[in-house]
Amino acid sequence: MSAGIWTIGYEKLLPGPLVAELEAAGIERLIDVRYRPQSRRPGMSKTRLGALLGEHGIRYEHRRSLGTPPDLRFLYKSGREQEGAAGYTAHIEATAAAELDELAAELDHPPRTALLCLEADPALCHRRAITDALRARRPGLHVVDL
Repeated sequence: MSAGIWTIGYEKLLPGPLVAELEAAGIERLIDVRYRPQSRRPGMSKTRLGALLGEHGIRYEHRRSLGTPPDLRFLYKSGREQEGAAGYTAHIEATAAAELDELAAELDHPPRTALLCLEADPALCHRRAITDALRARRPGLHVVDL
């Protein structure tokens, strides 16, 4: 079986249903790829989300280097997703290539990992650019969007 990674956006989920989705997929580690892991939605900020996940045996990690800086996030929010994705891809390859290499290498072994951001639709989110960058490093990588 090839290596795999999962992605999830919490835009339409409350904390309980988010955990249920992760548990149903057998996720053991959640990597938060938000630049700023804060949320107006109760329970979705870094500290509370990490605690909740921990209660369910899911390890929480925040990787700011894989987040979308404000100038690029603006492009996604203003409907310029392709421009945002291109800018974001250039950004992470310039600033976080080593971290992407490391993450790609980790995917052969547990823990089963999911990437988290706000956006519900992965096609409109930087999670797609991350998984594309991982696929470039790991041909055949299996990506599942929850």
